[in-house]
Amino acid sequence: MAQHAWLVPLLPLVAYVFLLALGRRLPEGLAAGVSTVLTFVSFLLSIAIFRGLGKGPQGNVTDTFHWLTIGTKSIDFGWQVTHLNALMLVVVTLVSTLVLLFSKGYMHNDKRFSVFYQYLNLFVFSMLALVISPNLLQMYMFWEMVGLCSYLLVGFWYFKPEAAAAAKKSFIVTRIGDAGLFIGIILLFLASGSFNFNTIFQAAASHQLSLGWISAGGLVTLTSLLVFLGAIGKSAQFPLHVWLPDAMEGPTPVSALIHAATMVAAGVYLVARMYPLFLQSSTALTTVAWIGGVTALLAALIAPTQRDIKRVIAYSTISQLGYMMMALGVGAYAYGVFHLMTHAFFKALLFLAAGSVIHAVDTQDLFEMGGLRKKMPITTYTFLAGALALGGIVPFAGFWSKDDILGAALASGHPTLYWFGLIAAFFTAFYIFRVFFLTFTGTPRDEAKYEHAHEGSWVMTVPLIVLGILATVAGFFNSPLNGYALEKYLFNDYPVVAGRTLTGQGVVSTIGHIYPPNILFMAISVTVGLLGILLAALMYWRPVINSAKMKQNLSFFWTISNRKFFFDEVYGFVIVGGGKVIAAIVDIVDRYIIDGIVNIVSRIAYIIGLGLKYTQTGEVQVYGVVAAFGLFLILCIAMFHIGGVF
Repeated sequence: MAQHAWLVPLLPLVAYVFLLALGRRLPEGLAAGVSTVLTFVSFLLSIAIFRGLGKGPQGNVTDTFHWLTIGTKSIDFGWQVTHLNALMLVVVTLVSTLVLLFSKGYMHNDKRFSVFYQYLNLFVFSMLALVISPNLLQMYMFWEMVGLCSYLLVGFWYFKPEAAAAAKKSFIVTRIGDAGLFIGIILLFLASGSFNFNTIFQAAASHQLSLGWISAGGLVTLTSLLVFLGAIGKSAQFPLHVWLPDAMEGPTPVSALIHAATMVAAGVYLVARMYPLFLQSSTALTTVAWIGGVTALLAALIAPTQRDIKRVIAYSTISQLGYMMMALGVGAYAYGVFHLMTHAFFKALLFLAAGSVIHAVDTQDLFEMGGLRKKMPITTYTFLAGALALGGIVPFAGFWSKDDILGAALASGHPTLYWFGLIAAFFTAFYIFRVFFLTFTGTPRDEAKYEHAHEGSWVMTVPLIVLGILATVAGFFNSPLNGYALEKYLFNDYPVVAGRTLTGQGVVSTIGHIYPPNILFMAISVTVGLLGILLAALMYWRPVINSAKMKQNLSFFWTISNRKFFFDEVYGFVIVGGGKVIAAIVDIVDRYIIDGIVNIVSRIAYIIGLGLKYTQTGEVQVYGVVAAFGLFLILCIAMFHIGGVF
């Protein structure tokens, strides 16, 4: 089936073209039905491809055709199926199918319902095409299309100033990372003569990836960091993380699909796809690990003080993406990809459950909710499954992948990153159960909204149930119970590093399972999560601890967290303010110097012309006087400056 992988992105594209052609004339049911069914067929094809891919790199399938010739270089276009992107195809199509179904209920009666589904289908096509791209140039094209779709969907309700501003912010911030990625791609092309992944990897491994002005090792590090800059932007890593919370202004299904499960994971996928290049530079890997660790901790410290239910989950997404980057950086390739998979399920679930709540009570403020468990039992218990998975509680999905990452960080010689991850795990469990207790337990804080609350229709509850099941059992896909089957599957792509990993000290060590499970550390991880849940329960479920008094006692730390460590203010002052100062200087130079010189020249020409017009009288005697005067001037110049005319 892998040779037919092109059908996977094609079907959502067909849905997009169909909706684009018929526009708003389509009834909601048909628009949603066509989109959901075609994407579900893509999911079935993805399952077949995933199961049918052969062992080892020889099992991978590549099919390309000639596209462009640049000088003597030939550029191909086509598709490539590896064990890594076969897994990504399954994750993307499954989550997309469920989000498309959920959107039928959430976006009901929206005036631009069909347009919303057009954008979603275009995004799904772009993401799937990105995943199976056989070279960096083609991947970059779809990388930018994914960014475009994000912009369109974040600003879908463009008549809201907040949504329009958030769309612009997300587009501009991610462009910074994309510029770095583009430079890295060009350097790799100049050094290797190709955009193809395998050609670049082989050149890097044989130390033939070089340019005249930089050594082979330096170029590998430089290009790896530039590629990683693209991942920092797309996956909202520190310091380019500021766009993702604002992107919550888009419809909640967008948050679930793009900003939790797929597009933001594209940065992690990029690093994983380029992993053979990163393996050649311990500096690049260390940078990835530390950026990931700092991001995981930073976002986990911001989330506990946010009031908006979607923003809390958004900061959770940033933090979990940090865990994935940290795993890749410490050499735990399979664990980073494993966490990408489990996170896609339980984070999409949390966003869709939050969407179900927002749809029911028409508010995103946690302190206007409460007591919804009785009104919305399906949403309550599926959200609980997602919260337990995110909190890393055994046996839910997040426990297995997060614990693997923490163990890998410690075993690879990064104890500080281990503590970063452990502290982040405590706050993660705390803030997600703060959301759970404020939303579903206790008494209603707004009676009118509570009375209006109701469970959504089956198109909204079925995706919640499916994702709730996956959030519960997906961790077993790579656990001791199945012999770490997913890890073995992923290592089929790299026989040279199969069963091997690069540790923090740059030492390659042979392993079967990357790091044997340590019961003690697993117990510590679960205990930390349970302590976070306990603190949330004592503050928001059975209020033994006065949250208002704690806020007052910790006002300094609360303010820093609530204001998001003042990143927006710093960027506003330094970047935006600095940009305005530079723009003002440029305006002065343009207005008064450049335009001033032009205006002076034009004024002089005008004055000369004005003087000359009085010589044009039509009288012969006047012309004779002027000619005589001109001759006199020439003779004077000749006498005094040339020395004579004879």
